[in-house]
Amino acid sequence: QEQLVESGGGLMQAGASLRLSCAASGRTFSSYTMAWFRQAPGKEREFVAAINRGGYTYYPDSVKGRFTISRDNAKNTVYLQMNSLKPDDTAVYYCAATSTIGIFTNGERYSYWGQGTQVTVSS
Repeated sequence: QEQLVESGGGLMQAGASLRLSCAASGRTFSSYTMAWFRQAPGKEREFVAAINRGGYTYYPDSVKGRFTISRDNAKNTVYLQMNSLKPDDTAVYYCAATSTIGIFTNGERYSYWGQGTQVTVSS
């Protein structure tokens, strides 16, 4: 059973950078595919980034080139570095994990979720 705890959210100006962290409690973190999703008020949950056990990463066009997902298996932590933030990036950001091998953009494929951290970007 993985428990995920996000941190690092906040209120930022457009153009700023922010790094989110997600700490996992399980012993098998290194084998999991980890992902970030976000959900803005009144909108559906949106895939943001994923990284598999081998370090392969995947991003949607909306964040590609601005966001970077990485992992530190020694610390059981996954990060989301967000640069050139835009007001449209305002959302609650969630960390997710799955033991299924692969990269998935559908949140239904992830078994474990954190509680979320708020990111607000002002113009």
